[in-house]
Formats: sequence, C-alpha cells, structure tokens
Amino acid sequence: MSKTSQILQATLLVALIVAGVWFYYNMNGRRVVLVQPPKKETALDADAYVVPKKLHPQDLKDAKELMLQPVWVREGYRYFYMAYGPPVDTRHAAGMLGPIERLEIKDVIVQGAPGVAGRQVMAVFEKDGKRYAFSIGDADNGTYHIYSDEMLFIQDPHDLYKHWPADVWEAIDQHQVKAGMSELQASFAIGVGIPEGLGTTNPRIVNYPNGGHSVKVTYENGKATEVKTSQ
Repeated sequence: MSKTSQILQATLLVALIVAGVWFYYNMNGRRVVLVQPPKKETALDADAYVVPKKLHPQDLKDAKELMLQPVWVREGYRYFYMAYGPPVDTRHAAGMLGPIERLEIKDVIVQGAPGVAGRQVMAVFEKDGKRYAFSIGDADNGTYHIYSDEMLFIQDPHDLYKHWPADVWEAIDQHQVKAGMSELQASFAIGVGIPEGLGTTNPRIVNYPNGGHSVKVTYENGKATEVKTSQ
C-alpha cells in the first residue's frame, strides 16, 4: 500500500472518530422528552348508569309481586285509571296516573272488557279512600303479556336518581320545570311530552299536556333553556 493511501485512510479514521465523539457528547447533552397529548375529559352522564329493578312478570302470580312494595308511575299523564267496584268500570276513565305518583297496589286481577277480545290484567290501588284500577297487560287463552316494568318503578325514584341536586328534586316534587333541567327530570315533574316536528333539532321544543295545564319547554344541548306555560 502506498504511503499516500495510508495517510488518506488514517485521515478518514480520525474524521470518523471525531464525528462519533461529537455525536455522543451532543446527544448526551440533550434530554429527549416525549410529551403525550392531553387526555380529553369525557363528561359521563350518571343517569345512564341507573338500572331500575324489574319484575319480568310472566303470569298473574308474578304480577301480584307488585303488591309487595310501593310502586311509582314512570310516565305521568299517559295511563288512565278507572273506578273499581268490583268489577272495574272499563267504560269510563276516572283520571290519569300522575308523574312519579306513588301507589300501593292492593290486588292484581284479570277482567274482560265489553266488546274487546281477550281480558285485561288490572292493578288495583286506593286513592282518596276509593279503589281504582288500571291496565298493566292482557291475557288470552292462558297467555299473558304484562308490561308493568315499562309503566312502574318498584324503587323510589328519589333513591334511583339521588345524584340529582336537591333543588331539582324540589322542583320535581312541586311538579315544576325550571331552566337547566334535563328532559328526564322534566318528565318526572310534569309527565310525558310531545316534541315539535321530528324532535331531532337543537334547540328542541317539547310540549307537555301536563294534565290540562300545558307547558312548552325549549331544550338546548339536552338542558331546558326556556319554559312557557299556557294561559
């Protein structure tokens, strides 16, 4: 190997060593910090975690378990009740069950209605010293269809939704809707509502018959922003 080649190789080697030493000290002096993007906080709706108990009644014997504890009406001003003699006066409505109205079921019976095929499963309760009944299902040739789980709570809603603020429960118990309440809270206060249009807009407007005292509520992002009562 020529002397020139040896000098060239030595020069390249020194350059590589110098470059390596520079890279080592340069990187060693730096601290690489991996920054994670901030986590987005997702607001959890506590109502979604409320799972009311259900009886899942399959026949009259199962339905009579409604007599073992008080019950509360899920959707006020939706279901009619009738006077109970006996029998139940199915021709004339005596009133409508109110929002989260507390009831003591005294009996569950099966009765036919004039001009109606099959028979009705009726829950009997007392109100103002008189007995009334309302339909919770039907029976036909030994087959029962009972929908009391969709009509009634068997737990106190105050306990089920105890995470709601005290002022919200105060308004509900007074059957009033105020700004900031959700649709579920409003329904507990004044019963079922009928959305205007398709009911998919935001803001969303819902009209509540409220037992003859109509209320119109505007909701924005799920919260009441305006409450108007009918004259």
